[in-house]
Amino acid sequence: MYFLVFSIICSVSVSVLLKLARRNGVEIPQAIAVSYPVAAVCSWIFLQPKLLNWQIQTHHWLLFLALGMGLPAGFIVLGKAVEQVGMIKTDAAQRLSLFLPILASYVIFNEQLGVNKIVGIALALLALFGLLYKNDGAKGKSGSSFKNMGYLFGVWLCCGVVDILFKQMAKAGQEFAPTLFVTFVLAAIFIMIYLCLRKTRWNAASILAGLILGSLNFGNILFYIKAHQHMQNNPSLVFAGMNLGVISLATVVGCIFFKERINGLNAAGIVLAVAAIWFLFYGSMLHGWIPGF
Repeated sequence: MYFLVFSIICSVSVSVLLKLARRNGVEIPQAIAVSYPVAAVCSWIFLQPKLLNWQIQTHHWLLFLALGMGLPAGFIVLGKAVEQVGMIKTDAAQRLSLFLPILASYVIFNEQLGVNKIVGIALALLALFGLLYKNDGAKGKSGSSFKNMGYLFGVWLCCGVVDILFKQMAKAGQEFAPTLFVTFVLAAIFIMIYLCLRKTRWNAASILAGLILGSLNFGNILFYIKAHQHMQNNPSLVFAGMNLGVISLATVVGCIFFKERINGLNAAGIVLAVAAIWFLFYGSMLHGWIPGF
């Protein structure tokens, strides 16, 4: 159980780091660029990916390219959402992204939807609406509110699409460790190219934040894998515990330490998100889900 707790702490710590980034002179794209080489090195050391059959890997280069570009893009959107909207709603939106791979399982992978999943999808849509709602029209902030809703929707969409891509790789027979390693390497290359084209001036704070971010991101994944290995007879409990734990801890940290405020519909959205996760993974789960970027 403690592996699951460590994974939850690492996941929420990523949001805390992103929340503190701007006020401490950290440029999020720079931190993300540093984080991926760190995550790649960690995956090489701890997961020991086998890259002997490189010819097989190259057959799925389009998926690798999509993942390599999708991970940093999603992380940048995640950072913006945490900064502008807050970690409570951002983490809830991230967890609700599981709705998309479940829908893809039905539409793309020809899996059947049970009653629990149908109810879960309906609750997830309602929860997403609750999380996105912000009544700022009367204060003349409707443009800002719309932009913030876009950030949350972007987090939801990016996380869901990345999840689908990872599951597609699993369906194609790719092992998890080499897929993750190659994806981290490609993500590092793409975001480094992006920063070079922008002629970015690096700063020490961003580099240090990137080292911490990469370690936390990989720790999240590693502890999640360890939790599944130690609780292999009850995978649904691990998945539900991870998602519900992140939403709960993020809500506590956001309210107490960052004084984040949520309205009634936002609170209802968080409650519905918890209910949606319960229904979506009651008795079943996506074994290839990646709990972060």
